[in-house]
Amino acid sequence: MQAIVLQKPGHFEQVGIDEPKGPGPGEALVRVHRVGICGTDVSGYLGKMPFYSYPRIPGHELGVEVLAVGAGVTGVKPGDRCSVEPYLNCQSCFACRRGGGNCCENLQVLGVHTDGGLRPRFLVPARKLHPSTKLALEQLALVETLAIGCHAVSRGGPRPGEHALVIGAGPIGLSVIEFVKLTGAKITVLDVNERRLDFCEKTMGVDHVLLAKGDGSELAGLHDATGGLPAVVFDATGNTKSMGNAFHYVAYTGRLVFVGIVTDDVSFPDPLLHRREMTVFASRNALPADFDRIIGLIEEGRIDTRPWITHRTSFGELIDNFPSYTRPETGVIKAMVEVD
Repeated sequence: MQAIVLQKPGHFEQVGIDEPKGPGPGEALVRVHRVGICGTDVSGYLGKMPFYSYPRIPGHELGVEVLAVGAGVTGVKPGDRCSVEPYLNCQSCFACRRGGGNCCENLQVLGVHTDGGLRPRFLVPARKLHPSTKLALEQLALVETLAIGCHAVSRGGPRPGEHALVIGAGPIGLSVIEFVKLTGAKITVLDVNERRLDFCEKTMGVDHVLLAKGDGSELAGLHDATGGLPAVVFDATGNTKSMGNAFHYVAYTGRLVFVGIVTDDVSFPDPLLHRREMTVFASRNALPADFDRIIGLIEEGRIDTRPWITHRTSFGELIDNFPSYTRPETGVIKAMVEVD
């Protein structure tokens, strides 16, 4: 069968690989139908993802069908449509024992540390499958993106009536917005791309949008929008300069959550951190309960995934189309690969 391999930054190849063997105990053999392209895939392509290793079969936002299960598997059965929780944790390290498998000390993320879903079939631990009888396969592929935002918002803990700032209106920023909305907090979005801000305002229904111009006007605009500074700030840019600037936007005793990841050091003025007694959180991946919650929210109609997918491509055309997904001016929010 054919797979798409990122051999090194900027260079994909379609190659032949062996068919997977039958599932062993606790495993499931799945057929991949839909693969979402996200910021991690783009960062890996650009060589800017610190956890990425090459060569690698990308793909961790997956809508799959179960083909067969191994001994001891009871949670899913052949024919089930599932979202895949791509964080393969060891279950025995300090973080795993405390329920933090999202940042397992030995973590292997599909499509990042180990081969992912840009191939027709592969084996996955059955405990990482989250089934739904109602959702379409492309909706199931969007669950992982939403889970990143779900976990980040849980980390920041915005409360009803508080002001929250989301920096970066790409797919991860949009997933943060979805879950901030559910808390009842007021939302301001800051981005450099007017088209994305327009989407946030008209489609996502956020309270305020601010265009980042880099001239210092952002802080004044934020004061006008919130009457001060936001209690919680989420930086979803994966941009070193933005992450350093984010400290200036946090209210006294406020919280700052870094959702995006960079390879460089992030610097900030320590007196600013101490004077305001900020709390700074990292947010990595998501938890199993996030996946189940999101599937339920989509099934109930409380999250509408329809506006998210702006670009589609076939498996065979992905290599030619992928470079366009790295350019915000193309209007891409979420690209979906149709594998079947």
